[in-house]
Amino acid sequence: MTIQEISTMTITSAMHNDLDHAIHRLRRSRNEQQLSIQEVTGCGMSFNAVDVETANSDRSTICQIGIAHVVDGQVVDKWGTLVDPEDEFDQFNIRRVHGITPEQVLGAPTLPEIREELRQRLRGQVLVSHSGFDRGAFSIAMDKYDLEQLQVYWLDSSTIARRAWSEKFSKSGYGLKNVANFIGYEFKHHDAVEDAAAAAEITLAACREHDVDVEHWLHELKTRIPSKKRIPSKKIWQKQHANPDGEYYGEVLVFTGKLQMVRSAAAEYALFMGCKVAKNITKKTSILVSGVQTSAQITSKSGKSRKHLRAEELISRGQEIRIISETDFLSLIANHEPPVP
Repeated sequence: MTIQEISTMTITSAMHNDLDHAIHRLRRSRNEQQLSIQEVTGCGMSFNAVDVETANSDRSTICQIGIAHVVDGQVVDKWGTLVDPEDEFDQFNIRRVHGITPEQVLGAPTLPEIREELRQRLRGQVLVSHSGFDRGAFSIAMDKYDLEQLQVYWLDSSTIARRAWSEKFSKSGYGLKNVANFIGYEFKHHDAVEDAAAAAEITLAACREHDVDVEHWLHELKTRIPSKKRIPSKKIWQKQHANPDGEYYGEVLVFTGKLQMVRSAAAEYALFMGCKVAKNITKKTSILVSGVQTSAQITSKSGKSRKHLRAEELISRGQEIRIISETDFLSLIANHEPPVP
């Protein structure tokens, strides 16, 4: 073995150790945030739903929070606030996503300043969000400010929709807008309060569809989805197939830019979580993981890759694509059930 090969192995090993440490830290934050099922049993048809908007592709830059409070199967209260993310706003987020500007959040509270309000509204209860992105946003943002994690039991309404209507959205995807349209719920997308209410209504519609309560989904989602497309291998992700038992099965994920982790390792994690990993942005793409852009081909003033700009173009046309950072991707890994190896 040459000195160069030994050096490469050492660097790769160190990167894997750093990756393992980052995932372990995020998983620890997740566990600090999550209550046990036993602590929320008896909730029946009462819960909260939440949504956040962010200033840029870093999920920790929360600039709006919305909460819908459900009691006995009815949304009885909606609450929302702008938040000063103490970070830069991406012009695309302003123009094409939520419309919130830096001027609008001037004088708005920071996350530490509304931590007590969140504690009073959410602590000890079931908290619904549509996909794991909002959960990850809170986890990372709380860590950023060294705040105690939310003491809630997270429930994913997109996963509930996958169980309730397993074949309905295989082509269009389980995005919030698609599922809300299916149940006949109209709302203003990318307003945090409106989105939180939509997640609540999707959960309630799934309960009515199957004549169950929210507690049913707490237990149901602890088990894997029985797959009709099972591949006879314990390590299917190593065969470049999306894991049909993964929490994000059906999502199409694309990477762009330079990642701190080895790209092949990132792809393996994505496949294990259930994502199909694609090379290019298409109308089927639902997640773009954006790393550091170092390519000499990038000529736009924004410093964004062609993939990033293409994703933004599709978003502006109504396609639901989540553009996230590598840190956010690690958070999804850490949140995955069952935990990735």
